[in-house]
Amino acid sequence: MSVTFRDAMQDDLPAIIALLQDDHLGASRESDDMAPYLAAFDEIRAQGGNAIVVGEEDGRIVATFQLTVIAGLSLRATRRAQVESVRVAADLRGRGIGAAMMAEAERRAREAGSTLVQLTSNATRTRARRFYESLGYEASHTGFKKPLAP
Repeated sequence: MSVTFRDAMQDDLPAIIALLQDDHLGASRESDDMAPYLAAFDEIRAQGGNAIVVGEEDGRIVATFQLTVIAGLSLRATRRAQVESVRVAADLRGRGIGAAMMAEAERRAREAGSTLVQLTSNATRTRARRFYESLGYEASHTGFKKPLAP
């Protein structure tokens, strides 16, 4: 495995969106219309403590995640890192890329002063849950989501 991790560039968006679309959930909720992704990417880049990261192997984007550092008051003002949109190309799963990617997320979180990493994973993603647990993550909370009407 020779994956290198770097901050995403706008030109990476088609590959990132393809990774997001490449599963049973993403296939129905992501779009081929790049306009909203371009706007969101620019907004993310403008925010401090928020980054989209890609893993690249031989010029191909093979993995991605978003890392957002959140300042908070709870847990004695713990700074936490939220990891979202974690994906590895389907044809490369099982090669250790996901573990390397999460190690990169944790490295970046520590570098930003975070003392806690948290993430959510859809309850239907049982393989993902086993993966996170194998890395030492605990399902310590119950998450709730509610769509808001525009």
